[in-house]
Amino acid sequence: MRVLERAKVAHTLHPYDPEHPSDQGHGEAAVAALGADPRQVFKTLVARVDGALTVAVVPVSGTLDLKALAAAVGGRKAVMADPADAERATGYVLGGISPLGQKKALPTVVDSSALGFGTVMVSAGKRGLQLELAPADLVCLTRARTAAIGR
Repeated sequence: MRVLERAKVAHTLHPYDPEHPSDQGHGEAAVAALGADPRQVFKTLVARVDGALTVAVVPVSGTLDLKALAAAVGGRKAVMADPADAERATGYVLGGISPLGQKKALPTVVDSSALGFGTVMVSAGKRGLQLELAPADLVCLTRARTAAIGR
């Protein structure tokens, strides 16, 4: 939130009661609780591209294409990061990892489908709280590149 306030970026918070992730993923729980379009709500995933931690922001409605992520950052191979490594590097818990305000700035790729919406939602940094903002602001604040990394 401090990142957004310092940058004077227009945003809206959407709190919800998070459901148990064993029934569905955290992103799907947010979509269901908020009645949102799953193509407009994005999940933040952490992968390793050629060993380096990299953030991928993809729609809840799809999955991450690891080969496309690797290509987007000029790497050869991507695998999902160990959850403990993701939490340690970002400073957030799984299900609440935000692409904004991470403890350590990691290379970030936002799926290009985000640019087709006036606003998108991402985690605000804790389970049960989504943040809505313009996709251009998300890309700018995370210093992300955009690429077709979702399937």
